Amino acid sequence: MNEYAVVTEGLTRRFGKVVAVDHLDFRVRTGELYGFLGPNGAGKSTTLRMLCGILEPTEGRGTVLGIDLIREPERVKSAIGYMSQKFSLYDDLSAEENLTFYARVYMVPRPERAGRIARMIRLADLTGQETKRAATLSGGYRQRLALACALVHAPRLVFLDEPTAGVDPVSRRNFWGIMRRLVDEGTTAVVTTHYMDEAELCDTLGFIYQGKLIAHGTPASIKQETFRQPVVEVEADDLRRATDVLAEWEAVEEVTRVGTRLRLVLADLRGTPEDVAAYLKRAGLAVGSVREVEPSVEDLFVSFVDKERKARLREQLRAV
Repeated sequence: MNEYAVVTEGLTRRFGKVVAVDHLDFRVRTGELYGFLGPNGAGKSTTLRMLCGILEPTEGRGTVLGIDLIREPERVKSAIGYMSQKFSLYDDLSAEENLTFYARVYMVPRPERAGRIARMIRLADLTGQETKRAATLSGGYRQRLALACALVHAPRLVFLDEPTAGVDPVSRRNFWGIMRRLVDEGTTAVVTTHYMDEAELCDTLGFIYQGKLIAHGTPASIKQETFRQPVVEVEADDLRRATDVLAEWEAVEEVTRVGTRLRLVLADLRGTPEDVAAYLKRAGLAVGSVREVEPSVEDLFVSFVDKERKARLREQLRAV
């Protein structure tokens, strides 16, 4: 078995003059849950469509499960599972009929179909929903049915493009429980998501911005090795005024209100909670707790994107 399920070198996709994916060097280890993060328009979906053999790269090369993307895209399609942003279900068919249809499309041998479909129904917790038309299922059930359809041929690698968008928190949690079970059983999964709490559940993360991979690694390693700025939580009597005061301070890169607290990312690597408390007190604000906390994936995401945006703006200004 290959160490890597996905390998790309210089993978690029242009649409006219627009570069959607820009010389992407990308690796996904076999048997891991890989989270692909980026703002809207960053190139996540375009990358996934190329890796699925749906969209031809403009430049570069890559392999998926050892299959060459350029030479054998049809083999890639039959070897992987793919769940798009819009669930590819047939509304007039029942849940079981959708699974049967996809089992045939993926050429699951006839003697194996019934057992495979029954397993997918159990895996996706669709028992009791088999005869209901897909159009009548709730968002959570439709999501799980779409995942089951993508897995009915037992692929070793599955791509999921924002699979939990628009579903409730309980359905999201159930979905990720299913995904973790699949990965623990040996399936490799690449998932794009906008939910930062979901990103924390991934084994490895890749941050993409304007088509380029700007950070890569485990959540813990990125926090320790890449993100070095202190993150501080503040409790104050007047949160609105405290927000205004801190937003004007050059030592603060970002300030966000989270419930009854403020969360700060400090620009100064030597900044401390004591510095923050002293600054607020000098501004006449009553301060409660001020403490350093571990950065979240959301802190990483916002910081990386903000740095890239500022760097590109400086490049544009130098070019003028």
